[in-house]
Amino acid sequence: MLIHFTRSLSILALIAATPLAAQVEPQQAPDPEAPPPQGEPAPGTRPEDTDDIPEGETEQAAPEGAASPEATTEAAPEGASVAQAEAEAQSGVQRPAQPQPEVGADWPFWGGDAEATRYSPLDQITPDNVAGLERAFVYRTGDMPSAEADGKYSPETTPLKIGDDLLMCSAMNVLISIDAATGEENWRFDPGVPAEAIPYGASCRGVSIYTDPAAEEGTLCATRVIEGTLDAKLIAVDAFTGDPCEAFGENGMVDLWQDIGERVPGWYAVTAPPAVVRGVLVTGAQVKDGQAEDAPSGVIRGYDAITGDLVWAWDLAAPEANRAGPPGGEVYTRGTPNMWTTAVADEELGYVYLPLGNSSVDYYGSNRSEAENAFATSLVALDATTGEEVWHFQTVRHDVWDYDLGSQPTLLDWQGTPAILLPSKQGDLYILDRATGEPLTPVEELTGLPQGEVEPDYISPTQPASAWATLRMPPLEPKDAWGFTPIDQLWCRIQFHRASYEGYFTPPSTDRPWIQYPGYNGGSDWGSVAVDTQRGLIVANYNDVPNYNRLVPRDEVESVPINEQEAGADGGGNAEGAADPQAGAPYGISVNAGWRNEATGIPCVSPPYGHIRAIDLETGETVWDRPFGTARRNGPFGIPSYLPFDIGTPNNGGSVVTAGGVIFIGAATDNLFRAIDLETGETLWQDVLPAGAQANPITYEVDGRQYVMIAAVGHHFMETGVGDWMIAYALPE
Repeated sequence: MLIHFTRSLSILALIAATPLAAQVEPQQAPDPEAPPPQGEPAPGTRPEDTDDIPEGETEQAAPEGAASPEATTEAAPEGASVAQAEAEAQSGVQRPAQPQPEVGADWPFWGGDAEATRYSPLDQITPDNVAGLERAFVYRTGDMPSAEADGKYSPETTPLKIGDDLLMCSAMNVLISIDAATGEENWRFDPGVPAEAIPYGASCRGVSIYTDPAAEEGTLCATRVIEGTLDAKLIAVDAFTGDPCEAFGENGMVDLWQDIGERVPGWYAVTAPPAVVRGVLVTGAQVKDGQAEDAPSGVIRGYDAITGDLVWAWDLAAPEANRAGPPGGEVYTRGTPNMWTTAVADEELGYVYLPLGNSSVDYYGSNRSEAENAFATSLVALDATTGEEVWHFQTVRHDVWDYDLGSQPTLLDWQGTPAILLPSKQGDLYILDRATGEPLTPVEELTGLPQGEVEPDYISPTQPASAWATLRMPPLEPKDAWGFTPIDQLWCRIQFHRASYEGYFTPPSTDRPWIQYPGYNGGSDWGSVAVDTQRGLIVANYNDVPNYNRLVPRDEVESVPINEQEAGADGGGNAEGAADPQAGAPYGISVNAGWRNEATGIPCVSPPYGHIRAIDLETGETVWDRPFGTARRNGPFGIPSYLPFDIGTPNNGGSVVTAGGVIFIGAATDNLFRAIDLETGETLWQDVLPAGAQANPITYEVDGRQYVMIAAVGHHFMETGVGDWMIAYALPE
C-alpha cells in the first residue's frame, strides 16, 4: 500500500558508466526568499471560453498463447448494462455518457487525454528544431514550506490547460489559475490545509475539470475545478473566478473523513486528482503505510460532480452493506487495500479502473481477511454509475512486498479490442480486455517460489507475471555488490551474503535481512507510462534498485503508530518502512530503500539505477533502452560530482510523447529537463532546473504556438531541493 513518494530513493551515485549526455552548467542555487511574480486577478467570468470546456466471480480463460493466473480475473456479468440501467431507474438518476474535451491545444486531463496516454497530437516541436527551445515564462506558486512543514515537501504538480488558462494545485492544495501564454496569475483559492495534515510529503499531483452539460453559459461553476486535499476534502471552485461552488457539499467542500473513523491528521489524505466519469467524481485516498492493521478504510467513493452528494461507496469487504455508506454509528471496513494513485475511466462504457495498493500492514499477511487477499494489488473495474464491481485482475497474490499498483493505467485499442494497459511496480506490463479483464497478452505462472520461515502457510507458492513485456532485470548475484572503493564493495558483498535472497519474490525474514529485488520503487510508479498509438510505442522510465529489509520482532519495535503520536510529529520525516511499527502484527518493519551503503550513501549494487525504454506496442519487444539520469548532482557522502555521465539514477515522475516525435521528461535526480528523440532515445536538448522535476510535464498550444511545461518543485525524499517554479518553454517567435 506504499505511497509513491516514500519509495523515492534519495540515492545516488557517482561515476560509473556510459557517457551519453552533453555537458551542463552547474546549477545556481535558487533563492527561496524571492517572492513569486503575481499578476492582477482576471475579473469576472469569461463565458466566451466556456463553449470549449466540457469537461459474482467467473474466471476468464486467457487468449490463445496466454496463461490466465488462477483466480486472478473476474468477468463482467452478462447483462451488466441492463443491471446498470435498472440501478439508474431505481435511483431516479440517469447518467449517460457525456461529451469529452478535445485534446491538442488543451491538456484537459491529468494523463493528457481521457485515455491517459500522455500523448499530444502537437507537432510544431520536432527533433530537428527542439534544440531551439527557450523559456517562455516562469511562474512561482509562492507555496514554500513553513517551519512546521520543513523537509516534507514533494509537490509533484502537473497542471491542466483549458482554453487560455493553466489550472493547478500547489503542494498544500492552493488552487491557482494562470494565463497559459504569459504566466500571469488569474486567481488563487487557498483551502487552508494545515501542516499537520501532511502524510509522507506535501503533494498534490493534479486537479480535475468538470463542465455541467445542463448549465447555462456563463453560470458560476458551470465549469469547475476539483481537487482532493491532504486533510481529506474534495474542493470545487469555479474555473474562471476561483469562487467556491457553494452548492457542492457545504460551501464547495465535501469532507472525506465522513464514516472513516477517528480523525488522525496525516493518516488519511488525498494526493491524486479524482476520476470524472458520467458526472461522478471517483476518489480513493492515501493511507499512511506501516502504522497499524486497524487503519482507515481503503473505501472508494463516487460523488455527484454537481452537488457533492455521495452516489455510491465501494467497500471491498462489505460492498453491498456499505454501498450507500455504513449504517449509523459504524465505519467503512478498516485496514483494507486503498487507491492512493490515479484512476482512469471509460466514459462510453461507464467503467472506472482502480489500481489498488496493499493492505494497511504491508509486510505481514496472516491476519488479513479473505476480501483483502482477493483484492490487494489488483486492478479493479467498477461500474461508475452504481459502484458495483465488474472485474478485477490481481498482479500479486498475498502481497507482502508492498508491490502496490502505483501507475495510472492507459486505455487503448489493441488489435481491434478496447483494452487497458497496466504497468506494475515489479516492471510487468499487461494488456487486458477493458470490458472483461481478460488478458490479451500472455501471462505466465511462476511456480516453486520460496515460502520462507515466517509465514510459510501464507506466502503464495505461485505468482502471475507478464510473458509479453517486462522491465524487470535478471536476479542479483554476489558479483553485483558494488562500492565507491574496494572497501565499500567488500562491505556490500558481506551484507549480500548475510541476507536471505532466493531471487524474485524472496519472502520476508526476521532472523536476518532479506533482499527484495526489485524493491518497492522498481518498475513503473505514479508517473506511469506514455503511449504513442500512432507509432505503436510505449515509453517507460523506470527504476532498477533493490531494498534491504528486515521484519523487526515486536519487542524490538521502538516506533509507535501515527494515531498514538503527536499530530504531524514524523509525517514525511522518513521513507516508508524505515522504522514502521505495523501495530497489530507480530513484527515491525525496517526497510533500507535502495539498499544504500550506510557510510557513503550510495547503493550497494552497481548502476544504472534508472532507465528509459521504448517498447513496441504490437510485440512487447524493446526498441531501445538507455540509462536515465546523470551523476552531476550525486556522489558518495552526498557530495555532487557534477559529472555529466548517464549512469542512470532513480527517477520519480513520467513523460509526455508528441506527434512531433519528441519525448519530454524530468523525473531524474539530476534536476534536468530533457527532450529525447522518440525513435532513437538520444537526448536532443536539456535545461538545468532550479529544483527537481519530480512531476509529469504537459504540452499545449496558444495562438498557434506550442508550449511545454514542467514543475520544478523538488522532492524531499529524492533530495532534489524545494521549489515552486512552473516553467514553460517554446520555440522563438
